[in-house]
Amino acid sequence: MPKIKTHSSAKKRLSVTKSGKVKKTVANRAHKLTGKSSKRKMSLKQASYVDSANSNAVKKLLPYG
Repeated sequence: MPKIKTHSSAKKRLSVTKSGKVKKTVANRAHKLTGKSSKRKMSLKQASYVDSANSNAVKKLLPYG
């Protein structure tokens, strides 16, 4: 069997933890930050996890992660 290719954009944005959850960064942190409150910007720094409904689809993009 040939090796499966890893999805390039997924490997740059997502990572699989040891427990099997998929960790991601939160959106809306790139630009137009002047219109957002400090509280909102600080909460956007925190990483979050992909919800369980999409985690199986994401894991197919990261076969060796």
